[in-house]
Amino acid sequence: MEFIIGAVVVVGLLAWAVSIYNRLVALRNRYKNGFAQIDVQLKRRYDLIPNLVETARAYMAHERETLEALIVARNTALTAAGKAAQAPGEAAAMRGLASAEAGLSGALSKLFALSEAHPDLKANQTMMQLSEELSSTENKVAFARQAFNDSVMEFNTCVESFPDLVFAGAFGFPRAELLALENPAEERQAPKVSFR
Repeated sequence: MEFIIGAVVVVGLLAWAVSIYNRLVALRNRYKNGFAQIDVQLKRRYDLIPNLVETARAYMAHERETLEALIVARNTALTAAGKAAQAPGEAAAMRGLASAEAGLSGALSKLFALSEAHPDLKANQTMMQLSEELSSTENKVAFARQAFNDSVMEFNTCVESFPDLVFAGAFGFPRAELLALENPAEERQAPKVSFR
């Protein structure tokens, strides 16, 4: 009889450990899927930028530095997004992506501020369409980032809660990093533009 009770207890504990492991796997997969949604929108954003630069180039020949800085920022962000896609939730990858995205957002803001000074560019149909698509994509990135961060928070809560934290450490489930704005106050400020 004692053997049966012992076996039931062991089977119960194994089932409990398996359920905790499976929940950790499901939560990790959920935040990885959340990052995949961000990645789709970021790629769309990165694909729009060369078209935007080419459209602006004809009207802003004397602002070559701004256009080149935007392309460099786009390429940096594209590389950072690739690294983050390989390791979603990994701290260094998320910080690198946040930093690159902040640089790209700043370069885009400067381009749009400069385009205000060029009425022909501002009225150009292609530029208006690209600006609208970019704005729509920015909104989708924000929603996807929020969904990713919500999934990361749920995963981290599980990983940090007892008794799951014991299993998380034993099974190799480290905390995941949020994708946060590098400097939210700075990102909300209008860019400073000087016309020569």
